Amino acid sequence: MMNPKKIWANLAVSDLDRTTKFYTELGFKPNSPHTSKELTSFIVGEDNFVMHFFLKNVLQTFLKSEIADSQKANEIVFTVSAESKDQVDDWAKEVESAGGKVVSGPEEFGKGYYGFVFADPDGHKFNVFYM
Repeated sequence: MMNPKKIWANLAVSDLDRTTKFYTELGFKPNSPHTSKELTSFIVGEDNFVMHFFLKNVLQTFLKSEIADSQKANEIVFTVSAESKDQVDDWAKEVESAGGKVVSGPEEFGKGYYGFVFADPDGHKFNVFYM
C-alpha cells in the first residue's frame, strides 16, 4: 500500500526568470534550496504545497515523453482558496499586473461560490475560489 509522506507538483515552463518573477509578484514563497538553473520552486499555502517549475526540456527528458502544451490543453487545474470576495477581486488584478491572463473574471458560481480562473505565462490554469 502506498503511503506517501508528501506530494508536490512538477510543471514545465519555457522561461525560469519569467516564472520566478510571476509567482514572486503573486506572493508565493520561494523554495530556495530547490531552485537551480533547471528549475524554480515555490511553497504555497498553509500546508506548504511545493510547486516545482522545470524547464520543459529537463522535465521532458526525465519523463521520456512529450509534455502537454499548456497553452492549448489543460493537464491539471489547481484551486487556490481565498478568504473573501474582495480577496478574489484583488487577486484577479494582481494576476494581470504580474503578467498572467484572467481566463474568466470574478463571478458567482451558484449560491455561496465566487471565483475566477487564470493562466500563468506558460498557460498553467488556476481556479481561485471563495465559498
